[in-house]
Amino acid sequence: MADPEVGMSPAMSTPATPGTPGGPLISSIRVDSLSYSDRKLRPGCKCLPVGAPSWGAPHTCLLDFPAPDVSLTRKLGAEFVGTFILIFAATGGPIVNQKYNGVESLIGNAACAGLAVMIVILSTGHISGAHLNPSLTIAFAVLRHFPWIQVPGYIIAQVSGSICACFALKGCFHPFMSGGVTVPSATTDIGQAFALEFLITFNLLFVVTAVATDTRAVGELAGIAVGATVMLNILVAGPSSGGSMNPVRTLGPAVAAGNYKSIWIYLIAPTLGAIAGATVYTVVKLPNEDGQPPRLRSIRR
Repeated sequence: MADPEVGMSPAMSTPATPGTPGGPLISSIRVDSLSYSDRKLRPGCKCLPVGAPSWGAPHTCLLDFPAPDVSLTRKLGAEFVGTFILIFAATGGPIVNQKYNGVESLIGNAACAGLAVMIVILSTGHISGAHLNPSLTIAFAVLRHFPWIQVPGYIIAQVSGSICACFALKGCFHPFMSGGVTVPSATTDIGQAFALEFLITFNLLFVVTAVATDTRAVGELAGIAVGATVMLNILVAGPSSGGSMNPVRTLGPAVAAGNYKSIWIYLIAPTLGAIAGATVYTVVKLPNEDGQPPRLRSIRR
């Protein structure tokens, strides 16, 4: 390495606790730590940070290879498991309803999805934010509530969790998998289905943005609020469009059942509705009294 510059102390200062992230290695260099970008020295990095970003690791080392970002890995793992639980319950309800001649009913199907959303938020919200929905992830990234660099990883985890859950259901309930596929009903045309999916996802993201990004909302009740919104939306739109609100809620069952009818509606409409709902809440929410921008809070207990 090059000799230290004039005026810079060559003595190295170590963190108070060995391996503490963000600890300064040279007294004259200040390392910033930003909220969602994790711009800090990683525990395995024993040298100066340089500015070239890489996937999952905002800083690489001058004399060392980057170590895997354990924090991001845990987030993706939580998204995979959370999405698996959600899709297993939300798709399993309609399948059981089909197999046993309407034993679940519309209320039961709505409860399966709403309760699954609630328990997953309460159990994984503090780890990954419990997105469980590519439309939500994209909407938060568009509004700068979430880093774009993590969006592909989250979507891959969500799609993978959904497909795995649906093939697990197929193994358990075959040949009744078609009951879990969300498609427009015989009396609902494409325009109506698109409008319904847009509007119910708008409602969902309006509520999610409130409890996740505004510290004045009752964050402790986030799971109940979001789960209740999902239930309400399914009660309204379930008989017509299936009440998806989530691209992976439709994609996973479609792959497992081999039924891709009108799938584009459930990929595009929820994403547009999510961006619109999150944007509207951001516009109408009250400004902070102290004039400072609100601190982002993930959906958590």
